[in-house]
Amino acid sequence: MVSLRKLFLICTIAIFLLWSPFFSALVKAQTPTETPTPAPDNSQAVSDLQKQIQDLQNKIDDLQGQEQTLSSQIAVMDSQIKITEYRISLTKEQILSLEENIDTAQKKISTLEGSLSTLTKILVSRMIAGYEVGMQNQFNVLLTSNSISDFFKRENYLKIVEHHDKLLIYDTVQAKDDYANQKQIFEDERSKVIALQQQLQSYTNDLNTQKTQKQALLTDTQGSEANYQKLLASAQAQLAGFSSFAVSQGGASILSNQTVCDSWGCYYNQRDSQWGNMALNHTQYSIASDGCLLTSVAMVYTHYGHKDVTPISINSNPSNFASYYPAYLKYNVVANGVSSQRVGSYIDQNLQNGDPVIVGIEYSSGDTHFVVLTSGSNGNYMMNDPFTPNGHNIPFTSKYSLSSIFEIDKVTF
Repeated sequence: MVSLRKLFLICTIAIFLLWSPFFSALVKAQTPTETPTPAPDNSQAVSDLQKQIQDLQNKIDDLQGQEQTLSSQIAVMDSQIKITEYRISLTKEQILSLEENIDTAQKKISTLEGSLSTLTKILVSRMIAGYEVGMQNQFNVLLTSNSISDFFKRENYLKIVEHHDKLLIYDTVQAKDDYANQKQIFEDERSKVIALQQQLQSYTNDLNTQKTQKQALLTDTQGSEANYQKLLASAQAQLAGFSSFAVSQGGASILSNQTVCDSWGCYYNQRDSQWGNMALNHTQYSIASDGCLLTSVAMVYTHYGHKDVTPISINSNPSNFASYYPAYLKYNVVANGVSSQRVGSYIDQNLQNGDPVIVGIEYSSGDTHFVVLTSGSNGNYMMNDPFTPNGHNIPFTSKYSLSSIFEIDKVTF
């Protein structure tokens, strides 16, 4: 009979400790606890890095408010590179701090696992013993006592044992709660480390891109202020022409369901809701109003079998845009890993060979626009117009004049 009682009591205690939130709450209410917290990561090194980043950002703001020159842009690039380097260092410091917290939590978890196991074993044995002693009522204690003094001693002993058993219960539950807290700290800190490692990789990629853009600027301008100003003026004029063209056409309102794919490739409209509202390479220009050339290049990609390429594919690669004017699309483009180049060419010769051409049109007002000629000859051309609603495979001269063509490009891969 005692064995069955022991078995029943062991099961009861196990369930009681593991699954009774009410009991845990009761213990917490009676026994003040202090939840372990991870060490703060706001070290002096982190504080210094944050100050340096802010100082450099202020410098960039000042430079960008000045007249655009090659030297000022290089100074901005150098500051941006330094900021990214500081951000990399800052992220590494934060990761190091979190890893120290994780190591501390792991050690505490290991210690608490041992303490919890030991306390549970002691508690079970004490509860069994207390249960068996408790089966004796006061009358039996009195009968088996040698004297009144012996009775009171034994009675007090049982109360003391009962009090210590309660304390043991408190300690066991507290160890269980501390173990759960440390496990949560471990999981939280580990999640933060994973997020910071991803951020670190992003900063590293940014740094490589910034260094590449600086080198491209020096290459494009040949380190000459005159070359820089000439390239800058040309790029600004093109984007201003795109914007004025959109205004002359009644505005670049967003359209829906414009994409059409067939045996030729895919027709894209720059104003399509899929990408029209996106900024052109994170600038003040939008694809809807200023992305005609970008959208035309994307259409030509699809003609040559790269139907996974969209305007987003080109826009998402900063290296596709000029270092001296980040909204200006370069002649060399990489989309979804596929490189291409726009080269000057002729209309009829390419169309006869089945190769589309991208043509730029410009009017005396300064309005500038790009479309894709897909077929035709001798001035009778069909085009994919990235601005006109449903401008798929429509006659070129229904919208524009042949005399307005100022640039003819073939896309080579």
